[in-house]
Amino acid sequence: MLFGRVHGTAVCTIKYPGTEGVKLLIVQPVNKNLEPIGKLQVAADVVQAGAGDLCVMVRSREAALAMRDITFVPVDLALVGIVDELEVRPDEDFDFNLHTGINQFT
Repeated sequence: MLFGRVHGTAVCTIKYPGTEGVKLLIVQPVNKNLEPIGKLQVAADVVQAGAGDLCVMVRSREAALAMRDITFVPVDLALVGIVDELEVRPDEDFDFNLHTGINQFT
């Protein structure tokens, strides 16, 4: 799982067929402690993220498959989720308990 912080919007005058209407965002990859790693990258936005949002990203084939209405487009990085809450424990332990909410699995 990759995390990234949205920094702004990228504007294109010409897009590949099938990517019209897809918002492109400039994202800074971050580690689990929210420290920047690597260079700024451009990602296709499938979740309507905005500047400052912490997002979950996917790469390669998964990014191309994340697009909503199109079977395949040449996208290498896509934002597929907005992180509402992130808890990192000091011992790096974690659990998979789902909290009660509007989640279909609770």
